[in-house]
Amino acid sequence: MNPILLAVLIVSGIGLLLGAFLVLANRFFAVEEDETVKELCAILPGANCGACGFSGCSGYAAALAENKQTETTRCPVGGNETAQKIAALLGVAAGEVAVKKARVRCQGFYDAKGKKSIYEGISSCHAATMLYGGDSACIYGCLGYGDCVGACDKQAISICGGVALVTPSLCKGCGKCVTACPKHIIEMVSEKESAYVPCSNKDKGAQTKKVCQTGCLGCKMCAKVCEAGAIRFEGGLAVIDDSLCTGCGKCIAACKFGVIKSYSPFA
Repeated sequence: MNPILLAVLIVSGIGLLLGAFLVLANRFFAVEEDETVKELCAILPGANCGACGFSGCSGYAAALAENKQTETTRCPVGGNETAQKIAALLGVAAGEVAVKKARVRCQGFYDAKGKKSIYEGISSCHAATMLYGGDSACIYGCLGYGDCVGACDKQAISICGGVALVTPSLCKGCGKCVTACPKHIIEMVSEKESAYVPCSNKDKGAQTKKVCQTGCLGCKMCAKVCEAGAIRFEGGLAVIDDSLCTGCGKCIAACKFGVIKSYSPFA
């Protein structure tokens, strides 16, 4: 027999045997997909952000279907509408989704902060941070290269004057920007009116003033006028507890440096 023809027949035979094996394996070893999981996945937004506490929407759906997780309100992106649909499918009572928004704790715009070096690498906050903490004179603040912008699916974050800004009305509370920020200056906060300090510099006031003109100097005037006891200090940085803040605005008026701002989740 022609050796070429023989080789073709052998290869074809092997192919047929492997094909038959795959068909049989698919038939006998196939894992049946839970229909409830499929229906839940269709309800969930598919953001796969992990804000629910699971690896993604499929993980949350599987936990709900297997009754390992009974909270139908763990998806901030889907909100109350998604929670109600999940509850209706599972035949349980729907709760209220605690919506949170992203907020940036920095206001060190170009005209307020200095540079300690010239960075000409990849336009990435993570990459810049690997070089001595980044090019900003303030080692705590926003670098402005937009890793958070790239992580946001809702276009809720933009870079303005070298600082990330969040548009609360567009934010769905997925938290991807929090994970993306190497400086850890983005936080998720409750959807309520409150005062906050857009600064993360914990150095003493004199050192903060050297690197940024809009940083908190830790003068404690804000704490003296706060009747709710909502303000504490971490080093030289004032931190406002949103759960205690009444939104009275007295601390904003008392801050002679104009550091404390009013946060509105409806902006």
